[in-house]
Amino acid sequence: MSDTESVVGPAPSEPASVQTAVRDADSSPLVRIRSLLPGLARAEQRVAKVVLEDPAHVARRSITEVALAANTSETTVTRFCKAVGVGGYPQLRIALAADTARTEARTTRNLGGEIGPEDDLAAVIGKVSFADARAVEETADQLDIATLERVIAAVASAGRVDVYGVGASAFVAADLQQKLHRIGRVCFAWSDTHIMLTSAAVLSPGDVAIGVSHTGATTDTVEALRVAREHGASTIAVTNFPRSPITEVADHVLTTAARETTFRSGATASRIAQLTVIDCLFIGVAQRHMDASVNALDATRDAVGSHRLGVRPDGRRRPRETGK
Repeated sequence: MSDTESVVGPAPSEPASVQTAVRDADSSPLVRIRSLLPGLARAEQRVAKVVLEDPAHVARRSITEVALAANTSETTVTRFCKAVGVGGYPQLRIALAADTARTEARTTRNLGGEIGPEDDLAAVIGKVSFADARAVEETADQLDIATLERVIAAVASAGRVDVYGVGASAFVAADLQQKLHRIGRVCFAWSDTHIMLTSAAVLSPGDVAIGVSHTGATTDTVEALRVAREHGASTIAVTNFPRSPITEVADHVLTTAARETTFRSGATASRIAQLTVIDCLFIGVAQRHMDASVNALDATRDAVGSHRLGVRPDGRRRPRETGK
């Protein structure tokens, strides 16, 4: 399976991170709707799709019109509004209007994510870059700072950190491992199912396990995080869907906000969103050990310095070291 892919203590029936995200009126309603879509009832999913297809239009439509467009009832539309964290349909319209205004302020183009066979290369570049930029912006906008602070504290004080991810998420896991390793933190990244499970089984209280899964439903990653938790490690999930299975075995949940695109299996915007969260986590940990981190980065840079060509990026030769 290709995968790109808040809250201390035992996971409640609905993670506290979800409750926080739902209460956060400042985050984009579209981001929340996309992240909660898989867990909605079928009729509510039809309402969600109507909203996502043209949020600006929905902001001007009556609840009756939206119910007809979704082939459902006004009661279902109201239930949908509550499920995604807005009090009712009037509040949804206000939130959509505000989000549309913010989007138009950021860009005058709406390139969308769908790439068709008729698109030329310039259009492809525009759509890919637009989707990647929006993934970073929307991930940053909805990232729960309080949860991130708890995750940083856990990782910064951990005796050992194991990171799990398969498919495209394995590259994100490896990126975090390399970053933490460079500042002297004991960290391992695993993508093989058997090794993930055996590494999780030898973790103990004071250790941290991080599972990276865009869908949050990758069996290998979910199972490894569950085993790590059973052995006392603090568990962290990085996922796009705050009600996905991985959140049930996570003490802390950090969510991304990547949109589905034509080439979803290519793991493009979702990977960029994951790396945004990983970078914020890494910088936060490095700050907790600033002097040690700077010294470690200097030492690792010096260690590989002799393996770089003696030229500058502009092609000119670097000046020789004088020893002064």
